Amino acid sequence: MNKRSTEIFVGLFVVLGALGLLFLALKAANLASFSNGGATYVVQARFDNIGGLKARAPVRSAGVNVGRVTSVVLDTQTYQGVATLEIKQSVVFPKDSSAKILTSGLLGDQYIGIEPGGDTKNLAAGDVITQTQSALVIENLIGQFLFDKAADGGEKKAQ
Repeated sequence: MNKRSTEIFVGLFVVLGALGLLFLALKAANLASFSNGGATYVVQARFDNIGGLKARAPVRSAGVNVGRVTSVVLDTQTYQGVATLEIKQSVVFPKDSSAKILTSGLLGDQYIGIEPGGDTKNLAAGDVITQTQSALVIENLIGQFLFDKAADGGEKKAQ
C-alpha cells in the first residue's frame, strides 16, 4: 500500500507541474486572461502602418493596461490598418484622445498607448480614434540612416 500511495503522490505532482507549465505558457503568450475583465466598449483606430501589432495586444494608458486589441485588418478603401480596441467600461477617454503604436523595450512586443485629450465629450462604443501615430519600423529607420550617411559621404568627396 505504501508503494501505491507514493505513486499517487508522484502522479499528482506531475499533473500539477503540467498545469503550472500550461498556465505559464498561456500567460507568456498572452492568450488567456484568468481575471474577470468586466464590461467593455469597442472603438477603432486607423493607422498608416500597423507594424507588428497583433490581435490580443494590450491597450495601455499611462502604463496601465486598460484594454486589448481584438482585431487588426486592412481597410481596402483607404489602405489603412484598422485596429479594433476593446476598452474597460470603467475607463473613459475624451473624444480627442490619441492612439500610438508603441514597443515594449527595444525589441519587445507592440501595444497601443492612448493619450487622453481635453474634450468634454467621451469616446463611446463604435467611435473611431482619429488622431493616431503609426508604428516605428526599425528597418525604415536603418534604411533612412544609411541613405543619409551615403548622401553625406558623396557631398564630402565632391568638395
